[in-house]
Amino acid sequence: MTDGTDADEGDRGEERHFDRDTRQALDHAAAAIDRGELVIYPTETIYGLGADALDAEAIGRVFSLKGRSSGKPVSMGLGSTEAIGEYTRPAVREQQFLGAFLPGPVTVLLKRRETIPDVLTAGRDRVGVRVPDHDLARGLARRCGPVTATSANRSGGPNAQRVDNLDPAIREGVAVVLDGGHTQGVESTVVDVDASEIHRRGAGADAIEEWLAEH
Repeated sequence: MTDGTDADEGDRGEERHFDRDTRQALDHAAAAIDRGELVIYPTETIYGLGADALDAEAIGRVFSLKGRSSGKPVSMGLGSTEAIGEYTRPAVREQQFLGAFLPGPVTVLLKRRETIPDVLTAGRDRVGVRVPDHDLARGLARRCGPVTATSANRSGGPNAQRVDNLDPAIREGVAVVLDGGHTQGVESTVVDVDASEIHRRGAGADAIEEWLAEH
């Protein structure tokens, strides 16, 4: 899936503080995703389970490893807010919300474009979109495009705040683990801006609720 369009010199500018080992680790993880494999990566909320979000077979591996019902959608993470329009069709109010809250700990439900596979959204017409406020998470998505953004755990199990919290079965089922240290441990808030509805309260929910009431 890598084509370099989301990882040019402008995007890589925010990676100037990365050391050589960090860049190599990201390249290794992106290569695994391009091969259809799974990786674990940190976000500002919890650790996520990443696969090519445009590859139905890779997404299926995410569902299988997590033991997740195929009737439950999985969100996708992007490397920048500018990439959102490539995969979704946000309306004006949604664009205003995106500008106010992303990057950040929020998952926004947006009308998907045709490139998004049905298995990712469980057949729904909207897809959850994340642009994490975490350099490693965005750096990964810049390298390989949309990455699944779902918790790195067995379905219904505890979230992982640190690498050493990971379920051994999850850790053994991935090709690469990106260790970003301790995370916040609170899931992102899931919001449908078009319907002014919060589907899951998480990090920053009060501020999101206030914005929805005022706009």
